[in-house]
Amino acid sequence: MIDTPNLVDQYCHGVLRTELGLGTFEAQLGAHLGGGGAPPAAGTTFFDTQTGFAVRRWCPPLLGLEPHCPPARYLARRRELGAAEAGRRLLRASGISTYLVDTGLPGDLTRPAELGAAGAAEAHEIVRLEPLAERVADTSGTVEAFLADLAEAVHGAAADAVAFSSASGVRGGPAALPAPPGPGEVRGAAGRWLAARAAGGRLTDPVLLRHLLWIAVTAGRPLQLHTEDPAALDGFAAATTGLGADLVLLHRYPHHRAAAHLTGLHPHVYADLGPVLAHTGARAAAVLAEVLERAPFGKLLFSSGAQGLPELHVVAAGTFRSALARVLGEWVMDGAWSRTDAQRVAAMIAADNAKRVYRLAGSR
Repeated sequence: MIDTPNLVDQYCHGVLRTELGLGTFEAQLGAHLGGGGAPPAAGTTFFDTQTGFAVRRWCPPLLGLEPHCPPARYLARRRELGAAEAGRRLLRASGISTYLVDTGLPGDLTRPAELGAAGAAEAHEIVRLEPLAERVADTSGTVEAFLADLAEAVHGAAADAVAFSSASGVRGGPAALPAPPGPGEVRGAAGRWLAARAAGGRLTDPVLLRHLLWIAVTAGRPLQLHTEDPAALDGFAAATTGLGADLVLLHRYPHHRAAAHLTGLHPHVYADLGPVLAHTGARAAAVLAEVLERAPFGKLLFSSGAQGLPELHVVAAGTFRSALARVLGEWVMDGAWSRTDAQRVAAMIAADNAKRVYRLAGSR
């Protein structure tokens, strides 16, 4: 038996404080699946997905129901308990002892301290770069002031945050160019964006996004990157080697093999596992085995990637433990691994790697 009693959830968001009806619950499931919170197609339901089936497997018993009970019955029980009590029961049963929480999403989501209290766990903040830059822009009157304030804000945030994250910074391809932009390029882009920001423009300029990523690299904290194509980051990873910032590639299924490959090429590149496994549900063990074929074991990190629903923490933790026990257990039975090594690797991926990367010496 492979034992992983405590997990470090190295990337997640807060949970919703409000009571949820079927439509809102399904929208949150859809957002986790990459649907942006849109409702399911007419005549269909997001419960008919690997994640939906996993929710019905792992969560009902924690609220006093039988596994795989109908969604309507599960949600009725959830409302009967209330959002706060249901959330406490779910989070505390997940076995997650530490949450690293990206606070950059809008909405009525719990902050790190509140999530930690609900889950009886430690909690630390991950600062998302794009909203930070937008807040700086709103208080800076000139291009020069904005650029100076931006550098100061990023380095100041590093004093309290355990990491930075970037969502749009890689999606538009800024990190595909391995070198930082020049000062003239940055000033021109800042001027154009500040004018657009006055009318409510979001930070999408590729030059400024690239500049922001490079400021974060110099701030001495790990940088978590949402990646659509991990292979496109090879040049950026090579250029940032030895600069003091680890890069963590966040949950990009079905490109998990490419992410695993990059972790073996660059000493400071790590790969996130959580949602990759949660999205694949009953096939999670096969996907995990593929990742373990390519990545050094010290480069893999568990996370839930959960947003909005405490159920997603439970699903990620349960699916991860089940997949890990199946894969490593089979290798032990075959004689390919010793049980001691299997237990050591399981502890590394579950918590120890994250404690090292994020310097969480005091975590449980």
